[in-house]
Parts: sequence; structure tokens; C-alpha cells
Amino acid sequence: MEAQKIGYDDVAQAARRIGSGIREVAVAPADDGVWFALEFMQHTGSFKARGALNLLLAHREAGTLPEAGVTIASGGNAAMACAWAAGMFGIPATVFVPETAPAVKVDRLRGYGADVRQVGTQYADALGACEEFAAGSGALASHAYDNPLIAAGAGTLVDEILAQVPEPDTIVVSAGGGGLFTGVATAADHHGLRTIVVEPEHCRALNAALEAGEPVDVPVDSVAADSLGARRASRLALDTARATRADSVLVTDEEIIDARRHLWRHHRLAVEHGASTALAGLRRFEGEPGTTVVVLCGGNTDPSDLH
Repeated sequence: MEAQKIGYDDVAQAARRIGSGIREVAVAPADDGVWFALEFMQHTGSFKARGALNLLLAHREAGTLPEAGVTIASGGNAAMACAWAAGMFGIPATVFVPETAPAVKVDRLRGYGADVRQVGTQYADALGACEEFAAGSGALASHAYDNPLIAAGAGTLVDEILAQVPEPDTIVVSAGGGGLFTGVATAADHHGLRTIVVEPEHCRALNAALEAGEPVDVPVDSVAADSLGARRASRLALDTARATRADSVLVTDEEIIDARRHLWRHHRLAVEHGASTALAGLRRFEGEPGTTVVVLCGGNTDPSDLH
């Protein structure tokens, strides 16, 4: 099968397209040689706003943005971004989320004006319902991660990091289906940076794809499953991981929880478990020389368990 990929030109075009529509990522020094990219401060509370806006703008430019609006299946964050972007264009957004989606995300989705439909217990259940709805309604089918425009939009944060962090060597990201990873790794590789991609050991879609040589279904059972719970990584993410020789790391739920508490206790940063997964993975590389940027990708969380 021919490799699927995006190029740095796609990321650069996305950056020009979304322009002032998104917030430039804030960065902050953390420990010696480590910086945090505070992407949880993005519109809708996660990096997903970048890809959602890029997708709709590209379809508007092409004249293919339907009056029926846009539909998406998501654990929550991609759906919020889709609803937010649809609101900017004045078109409807119909979003499908699992019944297990956190209440904080469902409430926010409705706040963005989305028609929220909860189906099944996993992302794959919501995706099936979304595909059926798109086929019958004519709505534009977006995707939480498996779309080149979505991935390219996510990758736009890399150049923003490079404009603020002195000579970074490595970028660390967490992965579910691989949209953020695909965009970030593509842009990072263009600039000669290493990418470390981190997943929960029981939500290891990309790691399993690398092991098997093709995307495969995996069990989904992690504290971070609400944002990293893709059952299967995209072919785009797999081919990007191969092309960029990214380091794939697995972490336990205990490590993810500990990293999230560390971010709160020592930095007063309240993030999702999906975001703290990246920091948990970095700990496997402690002591290595160079400057590392950890992308804290989402903050749509209930902070009541942070203490």
C-alpha cells in the first residue's frame, strides 16, 4: 500500500489559512531543559480547534461546505472544536459522543450550540452512528483525527513553539488516533526535531500499528480513554511515525495520574489525563541532554480530583 502522508507545505498552508482564528500557543519553562506548550489554553480547551477550523475553511474555499452543516464523532474535544468552528460559519453541527463522555464535555458541547447525540460506550460506536447520519443528511463528515486537513491544522503549533523556545531538540505529544502526532511530527521532522509519541499501555493504537506493520484494533481501557481512546490509529499516523522515525512510548495509568497531579501541585496546571500522558512519557527520558517541549494538549477536565 502506498504510504499516506502530509507534508510541511500542508502545515504551512494550514497556518496561513487559520491565521488569527486560533490562539498562538503559549509556552512556559518548567524544569531544566523542559518547556511546556500550553495548548490546553486554545479555543475550546484543546488543540482540536486548529484542525476543525482548517477543515471548514478549506471546504469553504473549495465551495464544498454544505448547508446541512458538519458532523463528527468524538470523545469530546474534537466535537467541541467542530461545534465551535461551525458556529463561526453559522452552520449546524451534529456531534456523536459515547455515553461515557465526561459530563463536563457534553455540557460544553451543548453550550457551543451542538446537537449532541450519545451512542454506545466507545468512540467506535459513536463513529458508526456519525457515518450513518452523514450518509443520510448530506452533512460534511469531519473526523476526530483521520483527515489530512485535521492533522495539518494540528501541526501548526510547531512553528509557534519554535518562535518562542530557544533551539528545541525534541517535542513530546500524546496520541489517540494520531491526528496531533501526525501534524506535529511532520512539522518537527521538517525542522530536524525528534518526536516522542506517548500512549497509555491499554490505549496503544499507534504503538500496536507500528508493531503489526498496519493499523489494527486494540482494546481501550485507560483513565485517559476519553481523549486518547481510539480503537485504531490512522494509516496516516502510522506512515508518519515510520517516515519520521518517532519514538513510541507506553505508560501506565498510574504514571499518567501521577504526572497530572505533578502538573497541578508543582505548576498549578489543570489538564486532562490525555495531556498529562505526554509528561508521563517524558519521564522515561530524564537525564538526556537537549531542550524538550511537552505539548499539554487539552484541559477539558473536572479538577475536583486534583489535590
